[in-house]
Amino acid sequence: MKTICLYFQIHQPFRLKRYRFSNIGYDHYYYDDFANEDIMQRIAERSFVPANRLMLDTINEHKGKFKVAFSISGTALEQLEVYSPEVIDGFKELAKTGCVEFLAETYSHSLASLTDPVEFEMQVKAHSRKIESLFGQKPKVFRNTELIYSDEIAGIVDKLGFRGVLTEGAKHILGWKSPNYLYQSATSPKLRILLRNSRFSNDISYRFAEYGWKEYPLTADKFINWIVQTPENEQLINLFMNYEVLGNLHNRSTGIFDFFKALPTFAAKNQVSFSTPSDVLNTLKPVDSITVTDPISWSGEESDTTAWLGNSLQQECFRELYKISERVRMTESRRIKQDWSYLQTSDHFFYMSTKILGDGPSPFSPYPSPYEAFNNYMNIISDFTERVFAEYPSNIENEELNALLKTIHSQAEEIEKLQDDLKKLKARKLKQGESRDK
Repeated sequence: MKTICLYFQIHQPFRLKRYRFSNIGYDHYYYDDFANEDIMQRIAERSFVPANRLMLDTINEHKGKFKVAFSISGTALEQLEVYSPEVIDGFKELAKTGCVEFLAETYSHSLASLTDPVEFEMQVKAHSRKIESLFGQKPKVFRNTELIYSDEIAGIVDKLGFRGVLTEGAKHILGWKSPNYLYQSATSPKLRILLRNSRFSNDISYRFAEYGWKEYPLTADKFINWIVQTPENEQLINLFMNYEVLGNLHNRSTGIFDFFKALPTFAAKNQVSFSTPSDVLNTLKPVDSITVTDPISWSGEESDTTAWLGNSLQQECFRELYKISERVRMTESRRIKQDWSYLQTSDHFFYMSTKILGDGPSPFSPYPSPYEAFNNYMNIISDFTERVFAEYPSNIENEELNALLKTIHSQAEEIEKLQDDLKKLKARKLKQGESRDK
């Protein structure tokens, strides 16, 4: 029996305002609040609110047989809480159904996994705490920014205790293999890998409303038939896409909402089920190992990281940002830590791309050119770096900072251990008290 693992990404960055060279040293607020509020509210109205309603109605209609997974970046969650809290309420209702799984990712939707393991771990933990506090679920499956994955990243994800990870079914990694199976990491065998079926996912994400496409119009009946026609032993179809496909990337008039509403009906008629990532890990066994020495992503035909780090502009900004990471982690300033989080978002680097993506429309950018995006970001980084070095001057070497950080981390671990011991002691005393009462 075949199963569909349907996953949606929700992310919005904190967009930066136009920041000139003359602002450096004087203006320490970097964000375009008007654009952030306006864009989030418009997307929520067109996409997130009606899409959440559709998902809830579909789950109820099919009595729990329709299932779906989400990952929502920390930057998106923060904006939704302020600008569109009804979307958060919608996700809370979905969480109560038991048919929706929330995944972990980097809090800032950052590229930290490519350069800073300490920062990467901190963000993943912070995001997991945020998800648990909002939706009552502790994430068990991980989805990295832009589905970026490598053997090195797998080791960290495995160490953090996740059972599985989502990534792209990249052709140059799979070779003759199919993405329609569950795999495991070659270097961290306990970690299971769910691979995106790029053809089926992109048929919905990019080609659904394309009048010139030979398969237009795409109907739920036709789509399920394609899945049924895959080889019989290929049991898993991973459909990973942006949640904005519903209502924003494809507006309602295209029939995208009707497509998703009808999908479970035709799936049931053809004995095709729906599963969350954790369901897949509980029911299927990996058929083989996957080795990924160089990072892959879900971007373009190459499925690599060049959309964010492919040119000298992006690489210079990336270096300038992360060379101060140790100093940022030392600070007690909430404002600096918040700016550090928001400035890591991958979108800022994406706007500097000079690459034309091969699969899908050109990305929307608030800048007239990649060079404008670079100049704006570098001006902000210059000011931010000055603020960080004002707290921890350049004459303090990284070795000294590392020693201080180790001390702080050891103290934090000791405090956490003592708090756990205290909780256990209280629970034991409470249990003993209950026993005496009996």
